Amino acid sequence: MAEEGKFRVTIDGIALDVAPGTTILNAARQIGGDIVPPAMCYYSKLEGSGGKCRTCLVKVSKGSEKDPRPMPKLVASCRTTVMDGMEVQNITSPDVVEARKGVVEMLLINHPLDCPVCDQAGECKLQDLGYEHGADQTRYEFERRTFERIDIGEQIQLHMNRCILCYRCVYVANQLTDGREHGVIHRGDHSEISTFIENALDNDFIGNVIDVCPVGALTDKTFRFKNRVWFTKPVDAHRDCPTCSGKVTLWYKGEEVLRVTGRKDEFNEVDEFICNSCRFEKKKTADWVLEEPTIVEKESVITANHYAVFTPPPVIKNNPKLQEANVEQLARTERLK
Repeated sequence: MAEEGKFRVTIDGIALDVAPGTTILNAARQIGGDIVPPAMCYYSKLEGSGGKCRTCLVKVSKGSEKDPRPMPKLVASCRTTVMDGMEVQNITSPDVVEARKGVVEMLLINHPLDCPVCDQAGECKLQDLGYEHGADQTRYEFERRTFERIDIGEQIQLHMNRCILCYRCVYVANQLTDGREHGVIHRGDHSEISTFIENALDNDFIGNVIDVCPVGALTDKTFRFKNRVWFTKPVDAHRDCPTCSGKVTLWYKGEEVLRVTGRKDEFNEVDEFICNSCRFEKKKTADWVLEEPTIVEKESVITANHYAVFTPPPVIKNNPKLQEANVEQLARTERLK
């Protein structure tokens, strides 16, 4: 029996009690691990997001205790709320695995093989999705649609070739800025992200479209082609900022700060959106108070970054936590050799 005031849902054989109104995706996130469906468009911090990419499809094998009939088709877990007694299959359903494979193939139809030159490589959710759920080769034989790269802001460049139309950047502009100046134009396979009559995106918080983009469609012009992400070392830091919380992740290469991003949680979502001043203008260690190394998943290529010889640069020499983390990282790498 579920707790009073809560619904019991079972996902891949694991039961938990959640509050009414909780979506299947967020219920799965409470369990964690491989049971969590992938999500390329859903973003818990953005109202209205979800339902676009279909990568989070699951099978509802039992609707509820009152109506145990299964749902006739696979449903988007980010848009479907749980019912008391609902039973859901994700990775345990062959239908879901096959459908997800098809969705990934569709997302990659027009996506170019830019990984060797793309700044998003190494932290790209589409790369992960293609590796985990994609087919060995595409069946698409027609010419892919192509676009010229355009600067849609002083520090933002748009590669429409890579865009999967997840709408996240549109929601960010709608909900964080005073006036949205870009959106989706045209219809069907001609749809694209564009600004209104080639306006430039100019707002204190517009840089967050870079952080929420799950692929390399929106890139930071101040970081472009400077380094591969796995050669950098992320460090949490903060500053007293009058515009935003000032809590960021600094990406170091040696003593140089190559880029600044918002801090992200385990689902790759920004905890607190940051302003353009913190993101683009404050790239000196003196501008920040360093906290500790950013926690990175063990499976991420970013964990491959380490100091070959433990001689901390001035950036970390006075920070015991950073020193300890580097020692652990070096030891782990030596064990792998």
